[in-house]
Parts: sequence; structure tokens; C-alpha cells
Amino acid sequence: MLCTAEAASHGKLPPSPPEGEGLGERGKVACVASLARYSSLPLSLTLSRKGRGDSKCSDAQITETAAREPTCRARSCPISLEAIGAIFGRSLILLAGIFAIASSSFTVAQPIELRDDRGTPLTFFASPQRIISLVPSVTESVCVLGACKRLVGTDQFSNTPPEVRTLPKLGGLDDAQVERIVSLKPDVVLATKSARVVERLESLGLKVVVLQSDSHADVKRTLILLARLLDAPEQAERVWSQIERDTALAASKVPLALRGKKVYFEVSSEPYAAGTSSFIGETLTRLGMGNIAPPELGPFPKLNPEFIVRARPDVIMAADRQVKSMASRPGWSGLTALQGRSCGFATERYELLIRPGPRMGEAALVIADCLAGLRVQQTPLLQ
Repeated sequence: MLCTAEAASHGKLPPSPPEGEGLGERGKVACVASLARYSSLPLSLTLSRKGRGDSKCSDAQITETAAREPTCRARSCPISLEAIGAIFGRSLILLAGIFAIASSSFTVAQPIELRDDRGTPLTFFASPQRIISLVPSVTESVCVLGACKRLVGTDQFSNTPPEVRTLPKLGGLDDAQVERIVSLKPDVVLATKSARVVERLESLGLKVVVLQSDSHADVKRTLILLARLLDAPEQAERVWSQIERDTALAASKVPLALRGKKVYFEVSSEPYAAGTSSFIGETLTRLGMGNIAPPELGPFPKLNPEFIVRARPDVIMAADRQVKSMASRPGWSGLTALQGRSCGFATERYELLIRPGPRMGEAALVIADCLAGLRVQQTPLLQ
């Protein structure tokens, strides 16, 4: 079989050798071999019976001749069908590899789809790069998940970690500064159910993710949701595992003599308490402590002061300034818990205790340290 190939870049082929003459080495140009090398050139292939029986080209000759004359200035060269198939096969493999590399370079990221704590479905076509957090515990969570640099503003109470203190402060739950929030052009705003500004921000075209963390399970779910939103899903398990380890360590530090003692944990002087079903109450339970506020009252019930006096808590926990003024409340002066069996926390530590976020394990250790100190100082009164 005689193979004649013509490259589009050449007007015509040099004349074929006279009939009856064999092809010399330079005449044995393998244009089909050149096709594998110059597959972008449009070529026409013609098969015909020509030449003498001794004018066959081996694959080695094809390759050698193609290397000498890569522009495919071919007269003609006999070539076997098997060689043609091998060359085309190599070309197809080469092209397939090129297409595979090209398609991998244009992989489209999958959208992030989630449902916030309102039950509202939200879709993000890329992980948010400009984030506003209006919840201190959520601000901490964003940072511990490795995205602190994406924050462009926070509520006025977010103060941990230290780098967020220099960010624009945008008010609180009741007085968020809508115009300033919009001017920062956030990709997402993180808020709680109690924030009055949610509907207003959404009406202005901003995406708002509402998060509510009352229990340990809520905190874990929030961490998982935020980690997905930040395109760092593996980080949530790391953070939660650390919370669990710290809480277990704290439980081992609580004196046996205090196990089961009833705690009144005050979150606000109205007074609001941390109930059994709250994240604080669940931490106390993990530490082996009791609670004067039963689960049926909800996570953070407002209690009648007389209810607290009648419950006669064994231990009182609150902000230090509140503990110091409790004895002046009507009927409270007789509470034995105020006679050296209370834990008054300085502002920084108290904020740690009341934030349902990534430092809950650290909060458990703070409570355990207080309880251990009460045992050393007041063991006779507690037994």
C-alpha cells in the first residue's frame, strides 16, 4: 500500500518519482508519522497500489524520515495499515490527555446549600469572603474555624480574639447600624433569631444566616454549618473534639463532695437563670452539679425572686458585681450560698461562661476551678 499525505501548509507536493523507480531513503517520508506529531494540520490521506515490491517503509524508517523532514514535504511512502493504526492510536491518546488537563482546569465549584435555624434555605455559589457577625459567640466560631480575616465588621460586644477589636462595630441586637452594614458590602451577615434587623437587611438584598445556640447540640450544629459555609468542613470536628476533651477534664476536677449540689446560675439580674436545658445547664450537668431551674422552664427562664429564695441553692454563680449586691435583694440575705459559697466571675471570665461557642470547654474548666476552690475553703458548710 502506498500512502500519500499532503499538508495544508504546502501548495502542492513535489512530483512523484518516475514509474518503475524505487524510492530512496529521502523519498521515504512518512507523512502519517508527521500527522501524529503535527495533528493540528489538516491532512488528506490517499491509499493506492504503487511502486515496486521493495519500496516498503518500516516503522523505524517512518520515524527517522519524519524527524528529518518534519514539515511533511512528502512525495510518497509505502506504509502498512498496522503502522497507520498505531500512529492514530498514539494521537488519540495524546489528544485525550490534553482534553483531560483542560477540563480539570475549568472545574466548577459546587454551590454551598444550607438551611439556617429559621429553616430558611440558602445557596452560596462561593464561600463568603466578606462576613459580618452580629453575635459574639459566632464571631469567635468564625475565627476558630480559620476565617477571622474574612470578617469586615462585628457587633459591639465581640471582643475575642483580640484581632476583632479593631473591626468596625455595628451596634447590637436591638440597634444594629443598617446603613453601615450595607456600606461594607458583606457576602453574608450572621445573626440570631432575636436580632430585629434580619428582615430589614434581607429586604435590602443581603444574605442573612440566622443561628440560635441554646444547647450543646445547637453549638455543635452551628459549628458544622459555619464550617460548611466557610468551606472548611473538617474544622468543625476538630473544634468540637477539643470542647469535649476540656469538658471531660473539668468534670474530673469537681470534688465528689459537691456532686449533685444545686446551682443558681444568674445570666441577668431581672433575674434570668441558666436552666437545665441551656448550654450552661448542660455543662453543669456534665460536671455532676444540680440546677434549681428545671428543664420544663426552658433554657433561660425568668424566675420570681421568691422562687430562688425557696429553692435555697447550694452554690450561686454570677458576674462578680451581681454577687456582691445579691444580699441586698429582699429576702436574699439569709441564703447560705451567699455566705462564702458563691462564684463571682470577673467580666472577662463571665463573658466566657455565657457565650455558646468554641470556648465552652474552657468555660467548664473555669467553673470546675471555682468549685474546687469552694471545697478547699468551705468544706464544713457544704456537707
